[in-house]
Amino acid sequence: MSAGPSLRVLSYNVHRWGDDRDALARVVRSCAPDYALIQEAPTWWGTRRKREAMAATFGLRYVAASARNAILVADGTDLVEPLHWRVWRPFVRRRLRLIATQLPGGAVGGRVVLGGVELALVVCHLGLHIRGRQHELDQVLKGCKSFNLPYLLVGDLNEEPGGPVWDRLAAEGLTDLGVDAGPTFHSDNPVKRIDGAHLSPGLTGRVIPLDSIEGITRADLAAGSDHLPMLVELTLPTD
Repeated sequence: MSAGPSLRVLSYNVHRWGDDRDALARVVRSCAPDYALIQEAPTWWGTRRKREAMAATFGLRYVAASARNAILVADGTDLVEPLHWRVWRPFVRRRLRLIATQLPGGAVGGRVVLGGVELALVVCHLGLHIRGRQHELDQVLKGCKSFNLPYLLVGDLNEEPGGPVWDRLAAEGLTDLGVDAGPTFHSDNPVKRIDGAHLSPGLTGRVIPLDSIEGITRADLAAGSDHLPMLVELTLPTD
């Protein structure tokens, strides 16, 4: 069995585009993704303007978003019928007060074509509270399945493998592409794997090691964001 057509998909928590922007741009450009699935995209005042400006520094184009997640595409690629959905984070009772653990989350995805085969790319950012994450994941998976296509789900899961979110993803039959990729947080001294890339049956893929990508330096990775990126190569096996 030989490798067929491929897509390069970058998953990256960019820390609100608030760290060293030049270093971040060098990392993304070195990865040369067809699609960049961004978590913690810049927001608040001038959200769209900021995201378009960020995409331009990466050599990409901003096409879709939900909450703090965004999808950027390279020239010659596109995202068909993007689906946006708000992921509501439950309130948590603590010391007789109701508090929200984070701002409302979200997920965004769309249809793409690989070698004439349609598939979906979806990005999410789960919350800090363990029970809330499970509630959010239910909504994210419902959105993934609504495409009725094989899909890649990536994002900041805010949880290490062995937790209930990772167990649920395994129970759904998804392949953990990052099992051998190493820790992703904190970028200057990575000790936790809290970012995920999970693939549904019908597709094959791998995470490309960052140290194998020309132009990426440890200094830029540490300066550009508090997370390390995950660069996924998706392929369709051929006989």
